[in-house]
Order: sequence, then C-alpha cells, then structure tokens
Amino acid sequence: MTQPPNSPSPIIVLEGITKRFPGIVANDRIDLEIRAGEVHVLLGENGAGKSTLIGLLSGLQQPDGGRILVGGSETAIRSPSHALSLGIGTVFQHTMLVPTLTVAENLALGGRWWQRPRIAELTARVAEIAGPLGIEINLGARVSELSLGEQQQVEIVRALLRDSRMLILDEATSMLTPQGAAELGALMRRLVERGLAVVFITHKLGEAADFGDRVSVLKLGRKVGELPPERLRSLDRGALVDEIVAMMFGRHAGDEAVTIPLRAADNGVLLDVRDLSVAASSEAPGLEAISFSIGRGEILGIAGIDGNGQKQLAEALAGQRAASGGSVILAGEELDALNVGERRRKGLRYLTDDRLGEGTVASFPVSINYFLKQVGESPYWRSGVVRTGAIDVRARELTRHYDVRTPGIATPVGRLSGGNIQKVLIARELAESARAVIFNKPTYGLDLANTLATRQRVRDVAEQGLAVLLISTDLDELLCMCHRIAVISQGRLVGTVANGAGAGERVGRLMIGLAA
Repeated sequence: MTQPPNSPSPIIVLEGITKRFPGIVANDRIDLEIRAGEVHVLLGENGAGKSTLIGLLSGLQQPDGGRILVGGSETAIRSPSHALSLGIGTVFQHTMLVPTLTVAENLALGGRWWQRPRIAELTARVAEIAGPLGIEINLGARVSELSLGEQQQVEIVRALLRDSRMLILDEATSMLTPQGAAELGALMRRLVERGLAVVFITHKLGEAADFGDRVSVLKLGRKVGELPPERLRSLDRGALVDEIVAMMFGRHAGDEAVTIPLRAADNGVLLDVRDLSVAASSEAPGLEAISFSIGRGEILGIAGIDGNGQKQLAEALAGQRAASGGSVILAGEELDALNVGERRRKGLRYLTDDRLGEGTVASFPVSINYFLKQVGESPYWRSGVVRTGAIDVRARELTRHYDVRTPGIATPVGRLSGGNIQKVLIARELAESARAVIFNKPTYGLDLANTLATRQRVRDVAEQGLAVLLISTDLDELLCMCHRIAVISQGRLVGTVANGAGAGERVGRLMIGLAA
C-alpha cells in the first residue's frame, strides 16, 4: 500500500445520512468523507447498508435525513445523470453494458460522441484515458465477446470519459478470478495516483487490506468504525485483520440481537446430509460435497455472504433442485429418489426466502395459499374438485393459531404485510406433521416485532423436537438462535462453530476466508 497524496479537503462529505425503507433503516446517521487520491473501502456484511449508500451517491435514491456536500457545497444528487455531471461515476456489480453492441457504441451511449462523425474523437479520447492506465480497449469488439474483467475495464473507461472525479466500484471483484481481482487492484492504484477518488465496496477483508488507503466498516445500517491511512500503515496484516474483524463481527452499542438461552439438543440425528453436490449453472453456483447432521431439537445455522449456494442448498434438500451426488436422510430414510411433494409428506419442509414470488400466489386468497402444496390431496380436494368448506374451516383455525392479521381468509394474500405473509408460510409448513424444517432467511425484510415473533416461532419448532436448518445472512440472528453455525463459501461448507463465547468472531473469520 502506498501513501496517498495529501488531500486537505474531501471532495464528497456525507453528514448524518439516513435512508429508511418500510420496516428497516438501511442507513442510520452515516458520516463519511471521500478524498481524492485514496481508495476508500466500504466493508460490511449483506444488509449492512453498502448498496443503499451507493444508491444515494449515484443518484438512484434520495436520503431521508442528513446532507451530502460536493466540493464543500450542500448538494441534492437528483438522478444518475446529475451524479455524472457532478463527476461521480459508478460501476455496478452487474454490468450495465449492452451485450449486443460494440464497445464503441456502448461508450458512446448517452454521450456527445453518439453522432457518427465524432467516432474518431471518441477513439482518440479513449486512447488518451486508457493508455496511461494500462488498459487495452478494442472498440470494435462486441461486449458479449469480452470477459468480465474486460467488461469492467470498459465501464471504468466509460465513467472516465464523463470526467469523473470519483469512481464507485460496487462489489467489483465478486465475479472475477483471483488474477482478475489483483489486476483491478493495480488499476485502482493507478487511478488514485492520477488524483481520482475510488470508493471500493467489498465484503472481502483481504481485498480491503490489499487495496485500501482508508477503510470504513458498516454494520446493520450504521458506520461502526473507520481506519484512516495513518492507522492502516501502522498495522501489520495480522493486526489489521484482527481490528477489522472486531468491527465487522463484534458487538457494538445499540445492536438489536436478543439472546435467549437454548435448550440442549437431543443427541439423536434426525436430518443427515452426506456429500450433497449440485452442478453449477450459468445462473447459480454449484454445491460441492456438503455434509452435516442435525439432531432432534437442534437449530443448525448456515452463515455466509449471500449468493454462495445457500438457496441451492435449501432447494436441493427440499427436492426443488436436482442433486448430482450425495444423500439426504430423514429419520433414517433416504429421500434422494423422492420429489418435492413426497419429501414434504415424509416431514421435510421448506420456507423460501421469496415470500411473494415463490412462496405464495399474491392474487389468491389467504385460505388457498395455506394449501398450495397440497393441491389435489384429500381432504381438501376430492376427485380433482376443491372442497371449499373443508379449506375454509381449516384456514380459519390456522389464521387464529398463527395470529395472521387479515381482514378475512378470502383476502388476497398479496394485500397482507410481509410479517403476516410470513405467518401464512409458517402455518402452511408446520401445521401438518413436520419433522425437519428449512428456514431460508425467515426474518428478511420484517420489522422488529415480526422479526422477534418469527424467531420465537423457530425456537418453538426446535423445542417440539424437530430438526431446524436456519439459513441467514444476519450473523447476529444466527448467534442468538442456533446451537451450531456452519459457514458456506463458494458452494462448500468451510467450517462449523459451536455457539458460545467468541463464536461470532470465529464465524466471521470463516465468512471472509480466514481460519476460525
């Protein structure tokens, strides 16, 4: 890490920035200074507030509180085009290029070079920008023919064509090879040496140590710490890792985690997963030889950065996704040859993280949504004909027992709040002879009251002697809910930690690729 050039005043200042969405404060009074000549790393888990903050800086959203100063003047960044005019360029995690167009056409979109006679001017300007940065750009190539790293370079050049003073790179290494990530790090260094400010968003601690001049850590929407350049330079790598891990995964004043003592799990294994594998696809990562067991009355947590195979694991267990190897055994019986409905009848239940898109049919009444996974089955259907009376009687019982707040069982489920839709899903999966339950991010997007109620419902399930697999990207949730926590990374389980003193730090280290 080289010492960045002196910058007496920041080019962007955030003061008390707050952004709220229904049921959640995504950014909570965040103060931040962004200086020319620095790579400013924003670190944090999923849900820490990084993406929201970038949305505010890039003009995609407006803050509900606080103010943004650009060049010392308070400024409302009204739109992405306004952000560009202020010199703020953003390269998002997923490319914004048009794959069917050439590089030149993508660079020209929205710019003054779109008119054909000015292509020569565009070519000269690209050479002027890309040459000193060591970037080779083939203007005639179609974007679809480029690697992900090459596409990122095109996006960076496009931002610089618009005279950006600050460049935001949002999870820019998430899809790159280690070599590609190293090349991007070298490019960032060349950019700041030319006087730009780079904001680099990541959840990888190693990248923060390797690339950053300043590191700010976000957690649960708040900024919980910052390491300025002089502090970074004073620490060796081991000490730096320890300090950042403490900020990312330690307890801080105001954290909302509520710890309730756990009943010891029965030693008898109820759900046994052995070497479960799933082939990777263009849309989803694969799974590689996943093995774990869950006892009666035990809650096993699955931690990890979102997108590392958690959903694929849940769907493979439930039978929604084909496994390429391994076995799923429930109460001593192999389920590998069984489909979703057959696994469900054996007592294996799955609550999806997508309540409206996958878990329910928004336009259908609450009553029917309770029985979506039992369509055609007795006693609610007979000879293919729905028995409305039987459904309505049972639906009223479930509504009362699970405290679903709805005007009536005929109300379309899509009109309910997120917390009440989640209650419908829980009622559907737990009402009939469940033995093992997979909860995939069960409190995501819920307000505090519904979060605590859902957590207690999960605990109640374990107290009844069921096996529970709890998948969550909220480490505090796992620490206050689980007997053990396993960490998934790039489709592999990289370690399991028994809950207790120091578990948060050990899990955090596994999540960011360090030994527990």
